[in-house]
Amino acid sequence: MHDDIPAYGLWSLVIINSAIFIFFAFTFFKPQTTRDWRSFGAFSAFLIALFTEMYGFPLTIYLLSGWLQSRFPGVNWFSHDAGHLLEMMFGWRANPHFGPFHLLSFVFIGGGFILISAGWKVLYEAQRRRIIATTGVYAYVRHPQYVGFVLVMFGFLLQWPTLLTLAMFPVLLFMYARLARTEERESLKQFGVEYEHYMRDVPAFIPRFGASNVRDVRQS
Repeated sequence: MHDDIPAYGLWSLVIINSAIFIFFAFTFFKPQTTRDWRSFGAFSAFLIALFTEMYGFPLTIYLLSGWLQSRFPGVNWFSHDAGHLLEMMFGWRANPHFGPFHLLSFVFIGGGFILISAGWKVLYEAQRRRIIATTGVYAYVRHPQYVGFVLVMFGFLLQWPTLLTLAMFPVLLFMYARLARTEERESLKQFGVEYEHYMRDVPAFIPRFGASNVRDVRQS
């Protein structure tokens, strides 16, 4: 534990980290429509809430401090490292940045950003040609960019869980599911039976590993 470092009140780090990750997500997602900006704005709000507790004010620690101190008396819960709640609660006493949950979070965060980027490239080309996006990651799930956002948020929850982000997470899941359904209704109006075939062959969010890719839709 590194208790000599100021734990919180580092609002400059809140601003810097929020700006970096929001800009990073922007370059991967490249929102264009009102719907894009809505989903991107919700994701940005999640990041701001996260970094506010990570570097600014640890609301979760304050609210749970009594319970945490009674259950885990050997931890200084107002140190910065203690914000890695999962490592602390499961008894990881070395540097939490090398803890199992922290390392696993990078897999989800990195994978999510890669998925968002890969999805945007396919979608941009499909929109340019006015066809259905069915290649690349779109051959496995119909909404890879929303899946990417969820993976990134879940990764951050593993790394630094807070009451606010935990409350926001299911709300954002519901919001992304509704946005996906809206997009599908619009695609059905535009492409008709061709998109019905695509919906039949490709799941919305969770890929069917080992199953064949799109069979009936052809981008030609």
